[in-house]
Amino acid sequence: MSKQILLSGLKPTGRPHIGNYFGMMKQMVDMQDEYESFPFIPDLHALTSVQSAEDMKRDTINVVIDFLAIGLDPEKVNLFKQSDVPQVAELMWIFNCITTMPYLMRAHAFKDAEAKNKDINVGVFSYPILMAADILIQDSDIVPVGKDQQQHVEMARDIAEKFNRIFGETFKLPKSKLVSGVEVIPGTDGQKMSKSYGNTIELFAEDDEIIKAVMSIHTDSKGIEDSKDPEECNIFALHKLFSSEDELMEIKKRYVEGGMGYKESKDILIKNIQDFIRPLREKRKEIVEDHEKVIDILKKGGEIARKRAEEKMKDVREKVGLSL
Repeated sequence: MSKQILLSGLKPTGRPHIGNYFGMMKQMVDMQDEYESFPFIPDLHALTSVQSAEDMKRDTINVVIDFLAIGLDPEKVNLFKQSDVPQVAELMWIFNCITTMPYLMRAHAFKDAEAKNKDINVGVFSYPILMAADILIQDSDIVPVGKDQQQHVEMARDIAEKFNRIFGETFKLPKSKLVSGVEVIPGTDGQKMSKSYGNTIELFAEDDEIIKAVMSIHTDSKGIEDSKDPEECNIFALHKLFSSEDELMEIKKRYVEGGMGYKESKDILIKNIQDFIRPLREKRKEIVEDHEKVIDILKKGGEIARKRAEEKMKDVREKVGLSL
């Protein structure tokens, strides 16, 4: 029995943070034996905000190195960059022609940008359609996403259903996959961890950077002996990711009973994050020395993804009448 197809991407827009790791990257590593996996770098998506060729090239290579450093095995997965599969842009245009503007205006990213009075480019507006093309062109079964991206998978399903209804059965209906407990990783300010909010703890941060980030985590004004609700504490939310079960129980007990201040809680968290990140950081430093290997991995993954996409597009072109 053939394995199900799993696909998810990480944009090349700066350094990844621990929210990226627990929300998506770790899932791709954990599931690489179970599925036929297609992790990819959505560089076309990144063009909505990145307008520097130097930044795009550097960050694209960095994402590949980051994936390899956390344990993604290029012998088990097909790691590629989005622009190496030009068929996605062709499929996106076809999807554009069956998708209405009011439908796209429901997208969270668009509504958020509109609410903030941002100057919204067309790429941001049609972002969900390009994502649908990414997902559907590879016949994806499973799409690991963060909670804020779940709507995009639902929209991909809607677009697939509409295409199938108009032109005949063509696309699978993919399912999103959320990992319990990491739907939303809080940043240092209590909001969702995001590069755009400047509240991140970088995945490969140096020890002193980890100290600075954790010490900046927002807390209330309760003193050491005051009872605290761990579920309302931004520090404790990160303890759940990095601290052992025994430590969690002890911290929770001392929070509720009083006797643990936020400084002590942060010190424990700092040590645990440092212990977690240090081997990943060292592994990354080894990989970064072999630039040619990184390029070769992307090239091979792109060839496989492009071949699959072209086979799918042959069927799509026939269905919509573009093949004579």
